[in-house]
Amino acid sequence: MFTGIIEGFGEVKKLIREDENLHITMESSLTTELKIDQSVAHNGVCLTVVDVSDSQYTVTAIKESLDKTNLSDLTVGAKVNMERAMKLGARLDGHIVQGHVDQVGRCTKIKETGGSWSYTFEYDPKMKNITIEKGSITINGVSLTVIDSGISEFSVAIIPYTYEHTNFHEFKTGTCVNLEFDVVGKYIAKMQLLN
Repeated sequence: MFTGIIEGFGEVKKLIREDENLHITMESSLTTELKIDQSVAHNGVCLTVVDVSDSQYTVTAIKESLDKTNLSDLTVGAKVNMERAMKLGARLDGHIVQGHVDQVGRCTKIKETGGSWSYTFEYDPKMKNITIEKGSITINGVSLTVIDSGISEFSVAIIPYTYEHTNFHEFKTGTCVNLEFDVVGKYIAKMQLLN
């Protein structure tokens, strides 16, 4: 479980394909605090640490993760949002995030709004995921509040701190992002389908 509060960046140092898997070697200031078998969210994708060496560590993404996320678009040098799993008993500053990306979306508009930014994203509605105004959404692992909600698009507002301390400052129109929809909303939508 995660909170969607990003702890820092990782920089992709090496990408190695092995069969249908992708081994991703990262460098981060958090590396010294990591251990093998630990879960770490990378742009919102929960991946297991399989190797730690000095300032670098490696995680492996399987085909399922590569097919449903933007991890297959990573390049050496890319910045990745990072969050370690939440500690039981700690404050839940964001919202409940599982690290299981539901689908990808695309940034369709970025607007500076007098000291903050508004980002609009679209996604494929065939997967039946939904957003609601004032509800939670996770974009590349960042817990955010939806400000406008449509059938296949939504907008979020980004404060300067989030802009600077996540990879939002690298987004452009067309950027592919990982989306994890609110888990409570997903359960409610599933219950309605079953009734």
